[in-house]
Amino acid sequence: MIHGVGVGHGGVGHGSALEKTLRITEALTAFGGPHRLAELSAAAGIPKSSTYRILVSLVEQGYAVTDGEGSYGVGLRLRTLAAEISADRPEGIVELLEFLHRCTGQAVHLALRSGNALTYIRKIENSGSRRTSSRVGTRVPLHATAIGKAVLAHLPPEEAEAILRPLTDREGLADELRTVRKRGYAVDDAEYERSVRCLGAPVFDRAGLPVGGVSLTAAASLHSRAELERFSPALLEAARGVQRLLQLGG
Repeated sequence: MIHGVGVGHGGVGHGSALEKTLRITEALTAFGGPHRLAELSAAAGIPKSSTYRILVSLVEQGYAVTDGEGSYGVGLRLRTLAAEISADRPEGIVELLEFLHRCTGQAVHLALRSGNALTYIRKIENSGSRRTSSRVGTRVPLHATAIGKAVLAHLPPEEAEAILRPLTDREGLADELRTVRKRGYAVDDAEYERSVRCLGAPVFDRAGLPVGGVSLTAAASLHSRAELERFSPALLEAARGVQRLLQLGG
């Protein structure tokens, strides 16, 4: 049973299409999901037929997901929006990223997932000759970067398989992702860009799904893989801190 979702002043079945969609979305995000169609209809105060039509649209747009058997949950697009809203409140998160940068001396990125890619939304590094080429707004693939592999390793199996299937070295990457899950972070050993090495750690939402990650980037000419991996405890601690703040804000 869903609690705390208001029906509004229009009564059952009334209101604009937008109002109905918002009420169903609110019901969809209530604690205890996924929810059955009947639960969502009752909580939103909208007839089942209308609720179903709106849910079909939300699933098509990526704001909801369904198991095909009448249960609906929050989709990736809605989760990403929640994380973006939380990350847009810089209090605490920027301080954590800046502290990680000061502790390691390396460039720090925060990225959020969008489909089969991640988008950098924060970057912290020193001004000077050792600046990295990445920029806020840059999209990077999940399968080819440290921060991407950190997210890919923790996706539901069917989602990860869909991303791995077209790749030529999918078996090798699948083995690498198992290692990522064991140690908690991923490594890009000058693979995506030959001039840099990276470590990436995932950030999870309240449902335990990865919505993004935090990474460290170092010049490959200045730091070996082993030297960069010495910073992994600091990276993991920072990622956990960012995760806590995102979850509180979302």
